[in-house]
Amino acid sequence: MVLPVAVNPYESPQTGGRSPERNVGRLKRIVFGCLGITGVLGLLIALLLPATRSAREPGRRNTCSNNLRQIGLALLNYEAVHHALPPAHTVDARGKPLHSWRTLILPFLEREDLYRQIDHSKAWDDPANRSAFETRVHIYRCPSAACPLTHTTYLAIVAPDGCFRPTRVTKLAEITDDPDLTLMVMETSTEQAVHWMCPADATEAEILNLGAVAGLAHPGAAQAVSVSGSVFLVRAQSSPARLRALISIAGNDDAIAGDD
Repeated sequence: MVLPVAVNPYESPQTGGRSPERNVGRLKRIVFGCLGITGVLGLLIALLLPATRSAREPGRRNTCSNNLRQIGLALLNYEAVHHALPPAHTVDARGKPLHSWRTLILPFLEREDLYRQIDHSKAWDDPANRSAFETRVHIYRCPSAACPLTHTTYLAIVAPDGCFRPTRVTKLAEITDDPDLTLMVMETSTEQAVHWMCPADATEAEILNLGAVAGLAHPGAAQAVSVSGSVFLVRAQSSPARLRALISIAGNDDAIAGDD
């Protein structure tokens, strides 16, 4: 006996009285509605991103300021022990630059462990110093600076009448200008960033040309630490006379007041 087949396997599924075309149309409306909502949300996120980045800048600038403050304190502690600020760099018997002042103050930044890894008789980039060369020193890195992780934009200002002079060290007793307004170390552009061990810094001419420099980490300004250890913003559009006065250890203070 053959039993009757209740459902024809070749028949279309039952639609419960609803038209398949109407179901497809409804699905399309749902999909397009979701896409529309997604598009609006995407637009809102895109509009809010610049504001978010802008909101983060004060925090990054504050971290940068703290870095410079610790660097300034380390320089002053170095001076207290050695009775002079460090040289811009050390040299070998032939006068070849070996190591930056940033290497010399490591013990005063609680990084004596790293300082002891370095062979100071060999150049900063010698294979003997590879371990230190590959080490990141976070205090030497501004969080707003777009440069390699082992590089820094914190450069000493090397000038004939500055805290760091090309051929000799400087004692604090020689600095007769207002210590709050006499710069030791200043940020430069990311294009001028150097490896933290590299014996290279900023010249007077580069600082005086600050307004023409591209790639400053902070909009329209650079941070600097003074002889007193205070940190402040130096406007990129400051006049050369003001910048020269900030660099000088003796004289030109009137130019600072006159340019405010």
